[in-house]
Amino acid sequence: DGRLTFFPGNQTVDLPSINFMKRHGTVFLNAYTNSPICCPSRAAMWSGLFTHLTESWNNFKGLDPDYVTWMDLMERHGYRAQKFGKLDFTSGHHSVSNRVEAWTRDVNFLLRQEGRPMVKLTGHRKQFRVMETDWRNTDKAVNWIKEEAVNFTQPFILYLGLNLPHPYPSPYAGENFGSSTFLTSPYWLQKVDYEAIKIPKWSSLSEMHPVDYYSSYTKNCTGQFTKEEVRNIRAFYYAMCAETDAMLGEIISALQDTGFLEKTIIIFTADHGELAMEHRQFYKMSMYEGSSHVPLLVMGPGVREQQQIPNVVSLVDIYPTMLDIARIPVPQNLSGYSLVPLLCEKAENEASPRAPRPSWVLSEFHGCNVNSSVYMLRTGKWKYITYSNGSSEPPQLFDLTADPDELTNVAMKFPVTVHSLDKILRSIVNYPEVSSSVQEYNKQQFISWKQSLGQNYSNVIANLRWHQDWLKDPKKYERAIDKWL
Repeated sequence: DGRLTFFPGNQTVDLPSINFMKRHGTVFLNAYTNSPICCPSRAAMWSGLFTHLTESWNNFKGLDPDYVTWMDLMERHGYRAQKFGKLDFTSGHHSVSNRVEAWTRDVNFLLRQEGRPMVKLTGHRKQFRVMETDWRNTDKAVNWIKEEAVNFTQPFILYLGLNLPHPYPSPYAGENFGSSTFLTSPYWLQKVDYEAIKIPKWSSLSEMHPVDYYSSYTKNCTGQFTKEEVRNIRAFYYAMCAETDAMLGEIISALQDTGFLEKTIIIFTADHGELAMEHRQFYKMSMYEGSSHVPLLVMGPGVREQQQIPNVVSLVDIYPTMLDIARIPVPQNLSGYSLVPLLCEKAENEASPRAPRPSWVLSEFHGCNVNSSVYMLRTGKWKYITYSNGSSEPPQLFDLTADPDELTNVAMKFPVTVHSLDKILRSIVNYPEVSSSVQEYNKQQFISWKQSLGQNYSNVIANLRWHQDWLKDPKKYERAIDKWL
C-alpha cells in the first residue's frame, strides 16, 4: 500500500529501508497501478502500455511472451540484465478456479471465492525469515551484485520481484486455496504500532455500491468481524510490509558494500496494494486507495534528495523512465511518460521530445471478484470510477482532499464534474467497447474450457474454490451459467 511510504501511514510500522530511500531520494505521493491485480499490473509495468492495449484481462492472460520489455531494450543497448523472483507478466499461471471465476463474473450468482481473511502467527521472537522464497531470491540478488556485477565492465540492470506482502494460501479454504492468511512472526509484529492502526469505517451492506457488495461477498467479508479481528489483519499486513522492507535493505547494503550505491539508481514499487479490511474487503481488485495506490520511491545519482512529488503517476511510466535513465530513445507509442523530468528537475522538452505529462492517470480492472469491468481516472483531487458501459452501474466520484477514506460518493452532487471526467476518460479509452470485448472473451474462454472437460464438467466446476456454496445446489448454479451462455 503506497500510503505507508509517507505520513501519516508510515506511523503504523517501522520501515527503515523505505525511510532511507526517502532521505536520500524521492517519494511519489500519488503513484497508481494501471490494474489492481498481479499479472495485468505487471504487464503494464513491463510494456509501458495500458491494460486495454495489452489485453491483459485477468491473472492468466498477460503480455505476449515475445513482447519487447524495457529490460530487453536495455540489454540490446549493452546493459547486463538479471531477473530474480516473481515476474508474472506473461501469465500468472493461476489456478483453474482463478480463471473460471474471472470468466463467469457476468453470471447472475453470488458465490464465495476466497477463504475468510485470517491471521496466523508463526515462529518465535527472533525469527527473521518468514517468507523463505522471497529471502532466497533476495540472497540470489545480493550474491549476484557481490560476485558477478562487481566484475562487469558495462552497466547492469537488476530486477528483484517479491511476493510479500501478499497474503498466504489458506489450505482450509479448499483444494484450490484462496490466499487469505496474513502470516508473520513475533519478530515482525513488534515493529507495528497497534495504537496507530486505524479501524476503517464500513457502510452497511445495504448501502454498499452493488459492485462493492459483489466483491465483499466473493471475498468472504460480508460476515461479522470484531474490531480486534480487523485490527489484527491490518497489523499482520503491516508486519509483512516490514519484512519486505528488510529485503529492500539487503539490496541497499549489498550496493553499499560493493561501492555501487553512489552510482546506482534504485526504484522501489509494487503491482498493487492491499485493502486489509477497508471498505469491508481484503486483497486487491479494487480502485479504492488501499488497493490501487502503490509505493514509488527512487534514489540515486541525479535524483533529488528528500523530495516529495504530488503529481499523479502510474506504473506505465516505468518503461520510458528506464530508457530515459539509460539514454535509449523512447518509443512514441507508449501510454507512460518518463519520470526523469520530475526526479531531476530537467526541463520537460530537454529530457524527452514528447508532449507534456497529462494531469491524470488511468487504472482498469477486468478480472475476478468484481462483476464488471472497472475504470478509474485520477486527476487533481478527484477519483472517478465507472463500470461496464457507463450506464448499467452507477459511477462513483470521490474528493480525496475532503474524503481521503473514500466514504462519500459525491457523483450525484457533482454531475458536471462527472460529465467532464467521463469525457476525458472516453478520449483515452472507448470503455464501453472494451467492456464488451472482455465479456465476449470471457464467454469464449469459458465455452472452450467447458468443452475440454466433456463429461467431467459438472464435477470439476462444483469443486473449484467456491465449492462450499456451489455444492448446496449445483443444478441452480449450472442453470445460471447456461442462461448466461
